[in-house]
Amino acid sequence: MKNTLIIDTTAQSEIIVELKTDDKNLVEKSGQRFGSQVLLGLIDQVLRKAQIDKSDLTEVKVMTGPGSFTGIRVGVAVANALGYALKIPVNGKIREDQLIYS
Repeated sequence: MKNTLIIDTTAQSEIIVELKTDDKNLVEKSGQRFGSQVLLGLIDQVLRKAQIDKSDLTEVKVMTGPGSFTGIRVGVAVANALGYALKIPVNGKIREDQLIYS
């Protein structure tokens, strides 16, 4: 079973944590100004709703931009810490909906 946690801290107005499993797609959002302070709580909420443990995660994806430097740094740091602790891969992902093609 594949359980992918997706962390998006690139937007200034909200933090998004998504969990994609074989049969579920759960999303938790925070509209707080200092959303990075609630990131770990959002991760915990989405895992509880899916009724899975952190050890059941198979991959972490993190949005790498475009976005604020500090927001991206927080998201990448949390993703890397989870990946290291759980011994699972961490992959970066660009928000395609915000790309500007010239």
